[in-house]
Amino acid sequence: MRKTPTHRLAPRLRAACVAVAIAAVSGATLTGSPASATPKTDTTQFKGVNWADPRDNYANDPVVLSGLSLSDTYAQTYTKASRVISAFRANLGANTVRLPINPYTVNGSYWKSYRGVIDAATAKGFKVILSYWEGTGAQKDGFIDDEATYWPMWNTVVKAYKGNSKVYFEPMNEPHGYTDTQWADIAAKWLSTYGSVPRNRVFVSGAGYNDHVTSVCADPRLKGTYLSLHHYGFWKSYATYDQWTADLKERIGDCASRTVIDEFGAPMTTGLNYNKPAPDDNYVNFIQAETDTARELKMGSVYWPGLRTDDIYSIQKLVGDASRPWLATTNQSGADRLAWAWGRGRPVQP
Repeated sequence: MRKTPTHRLAPRLRAACVAVAIAAVSGATLTGSPASATPKTDTTQFKGVNWADPRDNYANDPVVLSGLSLSDTYAQTYTKASRVISAFRANLGANTVRLPINPYTVNGSYWKSYRGVIDAATAKGFKVILSYWEGTGAQKDGFIDDEATYWPMWNTVVKAYKGNSKVYFEPMNEPHGYTDTQWADIAAKWLSTYGSVPRNRVFVSGAGYNDHVTSVCADPRLKGTYLSLHHYGFWKSYATYDQWTADLKERIGDCASRTVIDEFGAPMTTGLNYNKPAPDDNYVNFIQAETDTARELKMGSVYWPGLRTDDIYSIQKLVGDASRPWLATTNQSGADRLAWAWGRGRPVQP
């Protein structure tokens, strides 16, 4: 989720070193058949939600999803995740979940347990998008925190899941520290490093805060990948329905056929009714414009967040025993708009 940007003491120096850092990457390169030989993309298949750490996924230690515990075994994680995933489907009709990863999660002992989430989701037939998130504090600057741990992380993840067609890979969440060109270079490096991964199982984030996909869409090196866009109502203090629709379409350009909105959200616990027009309310305008446009352009979408403890945007909340969790919907009108975006339900009623 987009936050107010923070920067390290010398971001210009850091950016200047990007090209050198990419060139100096060490570690195994997983090669295979040419990644460019892939089927045509189709984003309408992604009907999903984000499942997040209560800290917003920015962490300098393992990410622990809401409802899980760092002390959970693989079996305990698998059991809890199976129920949460089932609830996402039962309550919302979702078939996709986006999950965070970082080197602390993958390169350490927690990886064995965390895999229980991925395995449980895919066993339930869900698509899983695995996205790298940077750390917090001084690390939260829109750059890869540490190349020396980033690439080994992906080596492990790709080795574990490249054979599972339900798992998708997103090299970085909101790479706003880089210029558009620098970010495209990194994404191209990822694709060449993991050439055995079909391109239609890679989500290339839009540049900046994932806030526009036009630049990565235009780069021929990234052909065949999905593009991930983030879009939030709090980016403007107020806009009309038509203004939000125009804003979204401008960020997509002519790239809707490859684009998934894998983060968008608005308050769900404050009593707003998203099923009725409310022209004076920025968030109602936003959600109605977003879901109508996603349906119109036949784009997949992944709501932020499906579940995150103590987040007013969360469309689900934990209920029941902690060892056998279930979920309840926090705003049925919000769920109705998701259903509409995903090809079901009814349009906004006057």
